[in-house]
Amino acid sequence: MTETPPKSTRPFFAAEYIGLLCVLTTLVTFFSLKSNYFFSLQTLSAVVNQIPALTLVAIGMTFVLISGGIDLAVGSVLALSSSVLGTLMVTYGFPIAFAVPAAILIGTLCGLVSGSVSVLAGIPSFIVSLGVLQIARGMSYVLTDSTSIYISKSTGIQFIGERITGLGVSPAFLFAIGVVAVSQFVLHRTLFGRYCQAIGFNETVVRFSGIDTRWTRIGAFAICGALAAVAGFVETSRLSAVDPNAAIGFELNAIAAAVIGGTSLMGGRGSMINTFIGVLIIAVLQTGLIQIGASEGAKYMTTGCAIVLAVLLDASRAGIGRFAQQVLGRRSPSA
Repeated sequence: MTETPPKSTRPFFAAEYIGLLCVLTTLVTFFSLKSNYFFSLQTLSAVVNQIPALTLVAIGMTFVLISGGIDLAVGSVLALSSSVLGTLMVTYGFPIAFAVPAAILIGTLCGLVSGSVSVLAGIPSFIVSLGVLQIARGMSYVLTDSTSIYISKSTGIQFIGERITGLGVSPAFLFAIGVVAVSQFVLHRTLFGRYCQAIGFNETVVRFSGIDTRWTRIGAFAICGALAAVAGFVETSRLSAVDPNAAIGFELNAIAAAVIGGTSLMGGRGSMINTFIGVLIIAVLQTGLIQIGASEGAKYMTTGCAIVLAVLLDASRAGIGRFAQQVLGRRSPSA
């Protein structure tokens, strides 16, 4: 009989979903009591309008993590795609309708390179993506000559990051919410998503079932690269500029959001909605620490502690699962 992921994942994610919302509510309450300015429409609007790029990258990272890989190059891919976008529009005068697809194509190719080399050559994905990280960052420096590129408002790119009158949120945020919804559907209602989960859960069994796992894993990396490129477009529109130094360390926040949201670093388990809540938790935590006057060092240490706790929780869940499997295996009669 083919081994498949447990069918009890829905109740598990429902419980985890409620737990994450409780954590988020606790953080909002705590910072609201500590700062008179935190619980306000201005602050909350600022928080949600700063997270679209991280949301997109974290969703892409979740696909990769669930399928058993990791992509450390997303921050550099974001910067490279943004650099391609700015160079095409400002230096060469291409319209936005051409520059944006070109930038997304570059990001997708970066993901394909990471995935193909890792999967087809059998090299651990963190090593391959670490190399792609350096290559993409170097290319962004070459394209921009290591200087920022400022984009004129006449290009019309800024509207993506500007708040909609009456709503207080930007089109980028609404787009990111749409990506979360579509990704959740893809993960749980399509063959590709189910293959990602099954491969991360036990790739050997999936291969023995006659399924070619290589293209699913490569596809997860391609999606991650494409979403990192879209995030580069979002950041460029928000800042009206291209910075080759942008998104350094962004991959750590993306991994943190996914892990805090319950995605397993060992693969096979994850939820796009929970990842989005993980993004909100990180954003609220960082914004709240700034408002109560915490130092930059305290902000990093607090975020780091949150990541470590999430990883420990993930490890404990995996350990309990392995222990249960061993106990059941010992009690089962021999063939």
